[in-house]
Amino acid sequence: MPTPSHPIQDRRAAIKARIQTKQPHRVPNQRLRLFLVWLVVFGGIVGLLARLVYLQVSAAPFLRTKAQNQQLGSLPERTFRYPIVDSQGNLLAKDEPVFRLFAHPFLFQKQPDEIAQALAPVLDRSSDSLMELFKTGESGIPIGYRLSETEAEKINNLYLDGLEITREWQRVYPQSELTSGLVGYVNTENQGQSGIEYSQQPLLKGDPIPLLVARDGQGKLLPDRFPLESLNANDLTLKLTLDTRLQRSARQALHKKMAEFRAKRGTVIVMDVEDGSLKALASEPSFNPQRYFEANTELFKNWAISDLYEPGSTFKPINIAIALESNAIKADSVFHDGGQITVGGWPINNADNSGHGNLSITGILEYSSNVGMVHVMQRMDRSAYYNYLKKIGIGQITGTDLPFETPGQFKDKQQFLDYPIEAATAAFGQGFSVTPLQMAQLHAAIANGGELVTPHVVDGLYNPAGKKTKGLNLIQPRRIFSKNTAAKVRTMMGSVVQNGTGKPAKIPGYRLGGKTGTAQKADSGTYSNARITSFVASFPLESPKYVVLAVVDEPQGGNAYGSTVAAPVVKSVLETLISVKGIPPSHPAELKAKPKPSR
Repeated sequence: MPTPSHPIQDRRAAIKARIQTKQPHRVPNQRLRLFLVWLVVFGGIVGLLARLVYLQVSAAPFLRTKAQNQQLGSLPERTFRYPIVDSQGNLLAKDEPVFRLFAHPFLFQKQPDEIAQALAPVLDRSSDSLMELFKTGESGIPIGYRLSETEAEKINNLYLDGLEITREWQRVYPQSELTSGLVGYVNTENQGQSGIEYSQQPLLKGDPIPLLVARDGQGKLLPDRFPLESLNANDLTLKLTLDTRLQRSARQALHKKMAEFRAKRGTVIVMDVEDGSLKALASEPSFNPQRYFEANTELFKNWAISDLYEPGSTFKPINIAIALESNAIKADSVFHDGGQITVGGWPINNADNSGHGNLSITGILEYSSNVGMVHVMQRMDRSAYYNYLKKIGIGQITGTDLPFETPGQFKDKQQFLDYPIEAATAAFGQGFSVTPLQMAQLHAAIANGGELVTPHVVDGLYNPAGKKTKGLNLIQPRRIFSKNTAAKVRTMMGSVVQNGTGKPAKIPGYRLGGKTGTAQKADSGTYSNARITSFVASFPLESPKYVVLAVVDEPQGGNAYGSTVAAPVVKSVLETLISVKGIPPSHPAELKAKPKPSR
């Protein structure tokens, strides 16, 4: 008996049969499918390669810039300062990186006292003081300033959480107090406040540049990579005429005599007589330019440039040159020194209160006779004498490139003419005032044949190839004495060292011209018992190249004179000068060893 069919199954079978009758039968093609798959894969590879080429070649500059913009940032522009070196290339000042240390106590993983004890020896401060700082806040507490790279590395090696080191720039002075009176210092805003740093600020300042800093993935600064480029974009250096070898010698010799005679202050100047370049200018007391905030502000003005003194007997050779040039006297003129002379009702004595009889012009300088000098200058018309003093710069500035120069003090002409005592005291270097620098300038004119040159310490800006790119526009030399007059005065000054008050400065085998000075200090219009002692030398005498001046203010003791205080300082500096410049002796026979005595 046949099985009855289900209506739904019958319907499905009918539909399936209908579809099969309307569509042809398909046979799968495996090769075609495989080809299509490989085609898609190959196309993907080609696309990736094309993209890589695009990213590495065509889009590389754009992407590099974009990445740098994300990784780098800039801080406000900073004006860098060129390094300063001496004539031998020794570094005097430069911008260099230093580090600052911050504490974030809320991040400490160790006890604060442990961290304080670990940091104390590195920061050179007590752990108790650090603990007090830790209590002032939870984050961002500055606890170390101007740390060196070595100190920063030591702190990093402690591996203490909660500490942050940032890098910054500061001006450093490797020679410290040795050259601070000349170089000066900058403040926290990187602005010059004294010395060359102040007077030559336009020359020292480079163009402002942005400081690039590195950032991490979250945009935070990476202090260990700050900044990424040199601040001196031009690689220029400011060179000075200074020689630190002579500067050191001058300072040491000056310091020794100041200590011996308990002097208030002193200065030593070494000047090239041909062009006025300063090879040394040491002033004591001095200051540490890195810690200028601890110094007496009076020290920021170099007193050799900014303070005045009465030159006393060191001015006598200048007066002799004036009288010779004016034909008021001759080199072989003779004057009587009776020990005292009265001018306008005022008695004038020699320093030793004795007379020396008839003296030649050379003898007047050898004995440093005040009375003889008054006789000499009385040969000149007072108006002509006054005009000549003005001609050589008395009462004016030298025009140096160092800052805060003070013009000398000089009476007005009418007073000079109305009162004979004014010309009389000026004859032996009193009644007017100059700076030590101007005194060196005037003696340089005697040494170089009669030309007044401008004292200066800046040589110029130099590039890495050693080429000067910029210098100073100095006042041109001007003649104030003839060569003949200058030569005569130099010969007389040579005799002062060989036979007169300058004997303590004698150097075997060499000849120098010199003059001592011991002057009373003026105080409120009268003269006190305080002294200012000095000695000036031109060297070598046969063909002077240098002038060396030492001035020591208020030495104590009854034996404090130019010959005992200042002359030995100059001698010591000259001996160094001979050594570093290799100056041969003019009288080598004096250097031969003396034969040993027979037994």
